[in-house]
Amino acid sequence: MAISFSEATLKLLEGRNYAVLATVNPDGSPQTSAMWVGRDGDDLFFSTVEGRVKHRNMLRDPRVSVTVLDSADPENYVELRGRLSWKYDGKDPDPDRPGAVRVVVRMTVEKASGYAA
Repeated sequence: MAISFSEATLKLLEGRNYAVLATVNPDGSPQTSAMWVGRDGDDLFFSTVEGRVKHRNMLRDPRVSVTVLDSADPENYVELRGRLSWKYDGKDPDPDRPGAVRVVVRMTVEKASGYAA
């Protein structure tokens, strides 16, 4: 079940702060990627290129964790856990390799923890 964001979490999500996506590799080990995130209501959005490790991991296992760190105070953070869905929109926000398909991911947040939760 989706949760609502606290004011502190909204501030982190709306700021110029990096997020770290954690996915699960086929052998069960973690895989992380630094990225930007956006939001639509209480859902997160981010993108990747089809076929990258994080994309393959999410197709196989949609459980993920995203941690957003305050760029001004790294001890202020929020970890968001949830599941994903994908939308292929055919638009590349940044230059990608020729033939790359950009995947827009929507994450429904089920749990929040951390100082800003």
